[in-house]
Parts: sequence; structure tokens; C-alpha cells
Amino acid sequence: MDMNEIKEIFFQECEEQLAELESGLLKMNDGDRDPETVNAVFRAVHSIKGGAGAFGLDDLVAFAHVFETTLDCVRSNKLEPTQDVLKVMLKSADVLADLTNAARDGGSVDESRSRGLVKELEALANGELPKPSAAVEAPAAKPAPAAVAAAPKPTDDSGFQPIPFSFDDFSGEEEAGPDLPTYEITFKPRSDLYSKGNDATLLLRDLSRLGEMSCYCNMDALPGLDEVDPEAAYFYWNVTLKTDRGEDAVRTVFEFAEWDCDLDVIATETNAVASASEELPMIPVPFDLSILDDGAAEAPAEQPKSDAAAAVAAAETASNVTQMAAAAARVEKKESAAAAAAASAAAAAQNNAAAGQTIRVDLDRVDRLINLVGELVINQAMLSQSVIENDTTGTSSINMGLEELQQLTREIQDSVMAIRAQPVKPVFQRMSRIVREIADMTGKTIRLITEGENTEVDKTVIDKLAEPLTHMIRNAVDHGIETPEKRAAAGKNVEGTVRLTAKHRSGRILIELADDGAGINREKVKQKAIANELIPADANLTDEEIDNLIFLPGFSTADKISDISGRGVGMDVVKRSIQALGGRINITSRPGQGSVFTMSLPLTLAVLDGMVVTVAGQTLVVPLTAIVETLQPEAAAIHSFGASHRLISIRNSFCPLVDVGRILNFRATQANPVEGVALLVESEGGGQRALMVDAIQGQRQVVIKSLEANYTHVPGIAAATILGDGRVALILDVDAVVGASRGQALRQEVSLAAVG
Repeated sequence: MDMNEIKEIFFQECEEQLAELESGLLKMNDGDRDPETVNAVFRAVHSIKGGAGAFGLDDLVAFAHVFETTLDCVRSNKLEPTQDVLKVMLKSADVLADLTNAARDGGSVDESRSRGLVKELEALANGELPKPSAAVEAPAAKPAPAAVAAAPKPTDDSGFQPIPFSFDDFSGEEEAGPDLPTYEITFKPRSDLYSKGNDATLLLRDLSRLGEMSCYCNMDALPGLDEVDPEAAYFYWNVTLKTDRGEDAVRTVFEFAEWDCDLDVIATETNAVASASEELPMIPVPFDLSILDDGAAEAPAEQPKSDAAAAVAAAETASNVTQMAAAAARVEKKESAAAAAAASAAAAAQNNAAAGQTIRVDLDRVDRLINLVGELVINQAMLSQSVIENDTTGTSSINMGLEELQQLTREIQDSVMAIRAQPVKPVFQRMSRIVREIADMTGKTIRLITEGENTEVDKTVIDKLAEPLTHMIRNAVDHGIETPEKRAAAGKNVEGTVRLTAKHRSGRILIELADDGAGINREKVKQKAIANELIPADANLTDEEIDNLIFLPGFSTADKISDISGRGVGMDVVKRSIQALGGRINITSRPGQGSVFTMSLPLTLAVLDGMVVTVAGQTLVVPLTAIVETLQPEAAAIHSFGASHRLISIRNSFCPLVDVGRILNFRATQANPVEGVALLVESEGGGQRALMVDAIQGQRQVVIKSLEANYTHVPGIAAATILGDGRVALILDVDAVVGASRGQALRQEVSLAAVG
């Protein structure tokens, strides 16, 4: 593996660390004060800094170091993570992500913003609260050490200011009693530890929090000034630590530096023996190890029993008893430690087994596997078609084998598609930053709430979700949510809420974006559309139709053009992007209460379950998720409406009847509904339409082939597929066909005669 591959792995891990960082900060912003959450945030920044140092990414290391130092103050309870403090940290997380992307892609970062945040982080680390928090009392936490407060702040040309550090901070958070286990630790950093951005003093500070610690810096290896190598490591530390946390906790402190240092951790005896011995007469007495053989001491009978000798004998006996007690205690301690270690190992093994193992796989390999499985599905369908055409018995062993092959193929395909399935969490987390930035630009206070982040969908869908979601978030924050003044006047909470939700329903994924803003001003929308000549002045539109005007190209309700909106580009892009994914979007809005945008998307863009139908001699596939039911029309159920429209009566209600062949120009005149089959489908706006086709061939799972990639975009057609007999079948775009039946100009755009 060359250095470029290692670097790419580092940046992949950075994405995970940045996601964990933002997730943890958002939890803290919601009131989570769990120490593990704080530690996870700290570890994320620390890991990024360590890896960046290995690749010489100095800007990233410098910013991460200051960020890490401030987080360490939160971790040590020297800094209260208030809303204003976390606001600075969330912005810092954004800059850290920008620096990471710049290091990977070669871009640039706003230096003024990064330097400003560096100063804010340093101020927080030195006990200075943000200016917006002036009205909030500072918590009664431990005051900053005098050495830190009085220390000067040298500034280099880059604008980064090192935080002064004092070993006076090494005061253990826990009272260590005299009977706690003691560990002798030798910590010898190598030069690699410093080149990766690690700091020995921070490691020692973390170590001191485990208990009572004494530390000695050994400088014996320090050469003369003329022989000093500025990149070498000459100092090492001998540490004595009393703690009941165990050796694993000690080694955990050095887990990020274990490959770049020499570390020895030796457990020594407790002070119980020494404490007991101090109570005895201070008389030097020789000690015979033979007493441990049978647990008894034999005194020579011929020895005179003078007062001094008696005192010596008494002291010896007491000392021997103490030594034996200590020896027994050591044996018991070792047995307990062994039992604890065995239990810990068993628990670790159980956790590892439960957690499961993962591997990183290049996405191109997964795509190739999916393509091969798609070809397998097509070939299996072709083989089944050939057998059906040549074998009429239906009971042969070949048919039975084909049924098993079909089942196995389906299972393989489902398993492969599950590999590409990923949670929508990464996309949702990106929206948090957009909300923060737009809220700052507009002077609004907005909270983003996400639900269903672990809902899984195909990665190709996730990759294409970012753009439409970004436009919708910007629209909700800029247009939907009112200013704090207007919200207060309306009796609302000055903090607006945007809720982003994902969930599965009927083989599709639903993503809802809801806000508690003012809702759509339908009168203003209609007047804007008339002024922009998007609709005639005398147009009689329903509320639903007015709401959907915001999806028209060039439409905007902004009174003036800004950096956020006003140019009429945004929601039309959203609709096109969603339709390109084979999805649909609709709006529900209540004036004064807010709006809800609902996107319905397929779970995958690789395969779909469809109904194969025939229309005017052409073979089409209708997505099964759009079909509510199928029915055979009767003459009494068909009713004419106007010059060319027809309705079908279904359970005492009327539904428009749409001739698919006529809409797609497969035929010049409308077909007789009684001679065909009606497919009742859900349209984009939630209403129902009955699509009229000539016949149904059956239900099949088909492999989606892009028409745009292989031919060109065809209105009314979403994609294509290959059937078992080798023919190309077109996959119907149900929403486009229903839209054309409402009067949209699909008919003039396409002529598909002789296609297929």
C-alpha cells in the first residue's frame, strides 16, 4: 500500500470523525452532559490532529490543536459547555471540516474566519466567556491556575496562539487513599509522537486525572546545545500513580500514541505493608524467607532471653506475621486480578462478537458486483422465458431448477443491494451546518431536529439527496421561518424549528421537511406568478395548485436579491432532482403554522418491482409501488366529461381515466376502455388516476438501465430495462403521464412510435 492509499484512508476516517464530532456537539447542545459524549468529541479532534501531523498538514494540525485544548477544558470541568460556548465549537467543527476538505482536494479556507475562531477558542480555554453570554453568570468552576492566567500569549505570524501549560494542573480529581494500587510508569516519547501533533504534557495531564500522581522528567539524554536535533525527543518521564482504575485505564490514556512511544506500566505493591510496619519498634531485624514455607517461625532454644533479645524476638515475630499477611494479600490480590482479567476478557470477547466486524470496500467494486448481479437477473429471466416457450408440461425438473434459480437470484440481489444501503445520517448532519450558516446570515434563531437518521437507502440515492435538501433547507430558513420579532408578535417561540424526518413506507423512503413558520402566503405567490407571466391573470387555481407554483422555473417571492435567494433558482431544481431519482414531492401548508414538504423516493436506483403491460403494441413497465389496484372497466362505469375527457366510477367515486397510449402518442385516437385494463395509481399531488393499458403480461423484478446515459432524456419515460426475451421495455414515469393528462405539454415534446 503506497502513501497515497494510506492518505486516502486517513481522509475517509476523517469523514467519520467529523460526523462523530458534529453529532456529539449537537447532543451537548441539546443538554447531554454525559462524560462519554464529551470524550468522544475530544477523541474525534485528537484523532484528526494526529493523522494530519503524520502527513504534514500543518494548518489542520494547528487549528485542531487549539480546538482540542479548548475541548480538554470542557472535559476537565474548567469550562461550562453553555449554548454560546457550543455555538463557537460548532463553527469550529465547520472550519475543521473545511480544512480537511482543503487538504484533500487542494482548495482554500477563509483565513479570517479560522483566525477569528482560533482567538475565540483560546479565549474560552483561558476562562473568557463569549460576549453574547455576558448576561449569563459563569459557573463556579475551578479557577484557572495562576501560572496560566499570568502567562504571556506569544503570537506567531500564522495567528495561532499556544495555550500556556503548567504542571500545577496535575491535581488528581479523586482522593487516592493509602491502600490504592500503585503503578510505576515509564513514558519515553519518540520523535514521531511530536511530528504527528501529539503533546506529551496533555497525555500526562490525562494520566493525572486517574488518581494521585508524582512525575519526574528525565533529561539525562539531553546533549549539548551544539548537538541538539530539533526534531528529536530527548526527555522521558518516570511516573508513580496511585489509582483504582486498573492498568487498562492507564494504557487507554496512551492509546493514540502507543505506536510512537516506549511505554512500561508495572503494578507494584500497595502501601498496606509499609503502613503496618511503621507501627512496630524501629529495630532492624533479619528476615528469613524460610518462614513462608510452613507459615511458622522457629526460635532457637539455646538463645538467651534477655530483655533486648525478647524485644528483638517480639519484633521479629510481629514482622514475620506482617510479611505473611502481606504475602497472603498479594496472592489474594493476584487471584482477584486474574479473575477480573478473565471476566474482562470474556466480556470483551462477547462485545466483539456482538458488535460484528466491518471492512472498507471501494465503491467501484460494489457497483461492478451490482452490475453483474443485474446481468444475472436478466439472463435468468431469458432462460426462464426460453423454457416456458419450449416446455408446455410445466412439471419438468428443468422448471423446478429454474424456480430455485429464480429464488436464489432474488436473494443474491437483495443481499448485494443491502451492501449499498446506507443510513441517511451523513446527509442529515450536513444540513445542520447549512441551518447554522443561513440562520446567522438572516439573524434568525433556528433549531434543526432530525428523526430517522438510521433509515437506510441506496447510496446512489443518498449521493443525490444533498442538492435538493440543501435548497429546501435554505428555502425553509429564509422564507418559511419568520424573524424573531415577527414570531414574538405572533405569540410564537422566537426560536424557529425545522424538522427533518426519514422513514420507510410501501417500499419507498419518505423524507419530510417541516417548519413552524408562517406557511405559504398564497395570495403573494399567485400575484408573483401573474407578475412574472407564469400564469394568466384570470387563472382559477386551487390551494394545492398555488402551492406548487413555487416549483416553476424563475419563480421567487423574495422582495430583493440576496446571497441566499431572490434569483428564482432553487425549488425548480429540487423538483427536477427528485423526479430524476424517480420520486415525487408535494406540499402541505397552513398559513401561520408552517409548511411540510414530503419527498417520496425509491429505495434503490438499480432494480424495481414492476407490472409489465402492453400499450398499442409497445411493452411498458409500470413501477409496482405506484399501483394501488388493477381492474377491468365495465361500460356502465365509464362516463364522458367534456369533449375528450373520461371518468371511471370506482366504489361510488369518480377518477379520471388516462389513456397511456394517447398521452405517449403511440396512437392517434383514444382506445376503448372496456377492451383494456385500468391501473389505479397515486399521482404526485396525492390524487388518484386510472391509467388505461391494453393488457397485463405479469409482475417482474427488472434491472433499471438509464436512458439518459445511453440515449437521451425521453419525457414520460423514467428509464428502460431488458426483458427475458431480450427486448427493451420502457419504464413509465407515472407522475409525468399524470401531469400530461392535466394539460402539461408532454404530448408536443415526444413521439415514441416504433420505439421498443
